[in-house]
Amino acid sequence: MPVLESRLDVRADTFRQNRADMLEALQVLDELHQQAGAGGGKEAIDRLRSRGKMPIRERIAHVLDRDSPFLEISPLAAWRSDYPVGSGFVVGIGVIENVECLILGHDPSVRSGAFNPFNLKKLMRGLEVARINRLPYIQFVESAGADLGGASGGDPEAAIRREDTHFAESGRLFYEITELSKMRIPTVSVVFGSSTAGGAYQPGMSDYNILIKNQSQVFLGGPPLVKMATGEDADVESLGGADMHATVSGLGDYLAQDEMDAIRMCREVVRHLNWRKLGPAPSGDFAEPVHDPEDLLGMVSKDLRQPFDIREVIARIVDGSYFEEFKPLYGPTLVCGWATLHGYPVGILGNNGALFSESSEKAAQFIQLCNQIDTPLIFLHNITGYIVGTDFEQRGITKNGSKMINAVSNSTVPHISIIVGASYGAGNYGMSGRAFGPRFTFTWPTAKIAVMGPKQMAGVMTIVGRASAERRGVPFDEEADARRAAGVEFWAEERSKGLYATSRVSDDGMIDPRDTRVVIAMALSACCSNVVKGTKEFGTWRM
Repeated sequence: MPVLESRLDVRADTFRQNRADMLEALQVLDELHQQAGAGGGKEAIDRLRSRGKMPIRERIAHVLDRDSPFLEISPLAAWRSDYPVGSGFVVGIGVIENVECLILGHDPSVRSGAFNPFNLKKLMRGLEVARINRLPYIQFVESAGADLGGASGGDPEAAIRREDTHFAESGRLFYEITELSKMRIPTVSVVFGSSTAGGAYQPGMSDYNILIKNQSQVFLGGPPLVKMATGEDADVESLGGADMHATVSGLGDYLAQDEMDAIRMCREVVRHLNWRKLGPAPSGDFAEPVHDPEDLLGMVSKDLRQPFDIREVIARIVDGSYFEEFKPLYGPTLVCGWATLHGYPVGILGNNGALFSESSEKAAQFIQLCNQIDTPLIFLHNITGYIVGTDFEQRGITKNGSKMINAVSNSTVPHISIIVGASYGAGNYGMSGRAFGPRFTFTWPTAKIAVMGPKQMAGVMTIVGRASAERRGVPFDEEADARRAAGVEFWAEERSKGLYATSRVSDDGMIDPRDTRVVIAMALSACCSNVVKGTKEFGTWRM
């Protein structure tokens, strides 16, 4: 494969400004990660330690193999909401006894590890990642069940308006845990404290349960609920203590003496699974990129209207900066080609402008070819959408754009999406956005995801409003429209930001651009725990 040349001028003023802006955004990101890592705050963490308990991130660090990485999923969930940054759960992929596992942990320092709308989304996403990629599922359980805070005190109407109505959705986790077991994907629960209601069903549905003496409790209803429901005065240990479950009910399979003993048992359970990957192994013989990944900091402007060559990104993430480009002279606004990344063969699609008929056709053919040779696909988003206009419609943009979306929809090789810049409208779908089920989706701090750009959205609404006034024969209020347009533009701008999307669990996390190569490599490794097999069966498309 040829080595990609770089024409990036790292001495240019625009590069330096972009780099400064990116470092500023990364500083904000670091501060938010620190907030997430702090859980419920110092007082809550100190209270845990006084009871001989570790914070959730320490528990996870101890269960992982020494010096192995942890790819956290949606670490900034619930930012700009009524809940703490991180949402009270930690979800991610880590290595235990040389086995990649999906690990979920309740953070007991945040409202006793209770479920809320944001961490429930994280939990369901974790279960999906485990199922699709065939990863053993490890859950560190300590939960008070559903967060009832919205129902207590304050303004009842405000509580109703909040995102607290997640009861119906929360029951799906029971089904998903059982489904994993049915698919022969092991599920292991380590119960670190009191686990009530939905928290009790997590070990109830698991293949293996580890409880801690004088610390774990599992019950559908705690003593207060039992008193209210039946009148019985039940003590905690008799009702759901670890000793009782290990010797009487049979819910507990292993009885640990303390938290470190429970973590040791968890590692032993994973060790005896004799787990084997079903996908291909990477080649151990690969080179680092020729071009410096540090350059990724200055590549994308805050003003996403400023173009850049997506090949410059590719040159800094693939092995040896080698890239075999497919149809380089046809449909040039979409770059397609083959490379390897940490020894894994990949096909890459990256945007260099709007999607035209030719670039859409090229994409559909390239996706088919990658499916024929069982090659995973990496989508690098910087897309305003499919081109619009009379001439383009007559030349078949709807027809050919649909071919591309058809190919993306029916492709069965793993897809990994990295949103580096804009990802608007149907362009997001054509580039395997979240709605199209990529195995993983990550964003850069420069990312924006929306139906269309904020200015375009406000402008469209103005045109529609003016036309409506004309049809009704009434004057169009320009001043009112200007106020409305400003409000729409502000609202659309705020909600289009990648940070907002990642806080709503619309992706798997916002990453430092310099980490893109490593993050994709970890995602590919997880994908290869399952069979990697393409399809030759695609839906009918118009010729």
